[in-house]
Amino acid sequence: MRKKRSKNKTEGRNNAMDSETKKPLEDELDANAAGNGTPPDSGDAAEQPEVVETADAVAQELKKLTDELEKTKGEREEYLTLAQRVQADFDNYRRRNQNARAESFEDGAREFAKLLLPAMDNLERAIALGSEDEKFLSGVKMTLKQMQDAFEKRGIKEIECLGQKFDPAIENAVLQAPAEEGESGTVCEVFQKGYKMGDIVLRHAMVKVIA
Repeated sequence: MRKKRSKNKTEGRNNAMDSETKKPLEDELDANAAGNGTPPDSGDAAEQPEVVETADAVAQELKKLTDELEKTKGEREEYLTLAQRVQADFDNYRRRNQNARAESFEDGAREFAKLLLPAMDNLERAIALGSEDEKFLSGVKMTLKQMQDAFEKRGIKEIECLGQKFDPAIENAVLQAPAEEGESGTVCEVFQKGYKMGDIVLRHAMVKVIA
């Protein structure tokens, strides 16, 4: 009898403990079940406006950077065009200076050649007159040859006009011969040689032309 009563008391206490343990567990399960059907708490909802504001700020900053990039590209193109224009102007200026220097050099060479023409004439006259001093005459001929070679190197040539049709662009007619001496308008005698340097006449030839 005593063992049976003791056993019953023990089972009663165990059942009471099980009831106390199950109660909080059931409450927790009910709370979890109820939580699955509820919307996010107020903290999550408060974060949404901040995310939107951050996205707007990023979009504005991106637009600002894009505008600055486009402005920079425009300035770059403007500076590049300006630099190309300056470079082209400088190239033109350099070419003009080079041409001006070349023309000035050629002008100087032509003027100097003109100064030598009378000396050339006198050497030719001295050779035409002759001399008993062969060494002297040989020296004159050598000097004339050197001048002729120098003239040839600089492109200075004698104007060939004897027996040619008279050309007022390169010749000056100082005398007129009668028609019976030959074909009309032909140069029959040269009093002074003419010279050209390239296409430029240094001195017109003085000639006699058949009428």
